[in-house]
Amino acid sequence: MIPTPPLLPYRLIATDLDGTLLRSDGTVSGRTREALAAATAAGAAHIVVTGRAVPWTRHILDDLDYRGLAVCGQGAQVYHAGEHRLLTSVTMDRQLAGIAVAKLEAEVGPLALAACRDGLDGKVVLGPGYEFQGYELPVVAATDTAEIWSAPLTKVYVQHPTLGDDELTRIARETVGGLVDVVLAGAGIIELLPLGLTKATGLSLAARRLDVKAAQTISFGDMPNDTPMLAWSGHGVAMANAHAELKAVAQEITASNDHDGIALVIEKLLAG
Repeated sequence: MIPTPPLLPYRLIATDLDGTLLRSDGTVSGRTREALAAATAAGAAHIVVTGRAVPWTRHILDDLDYRGLAVCGQGAQVYHAGEHRLLTSVTMDRQLAGIAVAKLEAEVGPLALAACRDGLDGKVVLGPGYEFQGYELPVVAATDTAEIWSAPLTKVYVQHPTLGDDELTRIARETVGGLVDVVLAGAGIIELLPLGLTKATGLSLAARRLDVKAAQTISFGDMPNDTPMLAWSGHGVAMANAHAELKAVAQEITASNDHDGIALVIEKLLAG
């Protein structure tokens, strides 16, 4: 007789990518792959929830042989990896975003800008002086800031020549928080999003398609942009390498992304 696989107390496992599911070298460990496979065999679904837009998430999902739904673009996009199809997409009001940028620049001085274009193949448009550190993205270098606003966008990135990430995020929230949402998604990655859009927004849409409730979800993250996702889920887990803001609201802190933090929690759940 084939033994029945152990049951998990959660039907959905939501994981951020960078700093969470992915190790520092951009790979997923064998132990974490095995733990997620065991969770799937036990009846849970795994869903990736990332700030990355689809074009720079797709190759990671393909490498994992991931066929389910993924939430991309900070909640803006629900993507069916098995069908390579975009199910939902939320775009910014570019006029409103432009007003927010102008208002923020009036407060802190000139900003370097970038933006993520909408769609399955939407590239990141880099304005003069903007730099992504440690990421290989499908980018278009713009010689004129006006090019950033020339096509539908899902988000705008801002950088300041002297202000640190936490300080710029705080000032942006205080200055333009009534126009756009402001999130710190990674080192040097401060994003302006449509007001009300969060990872929880996209995750709730995907969960509804899977007929799973928030209380049946466990989520893992490492940065402040993961806070709404952890708050929405029945159980929220921060990685050991997580930002202090996220650790403060997490219900559990596990090991780092480089030390199989996700696997440790799943293995414990499977063991009962």
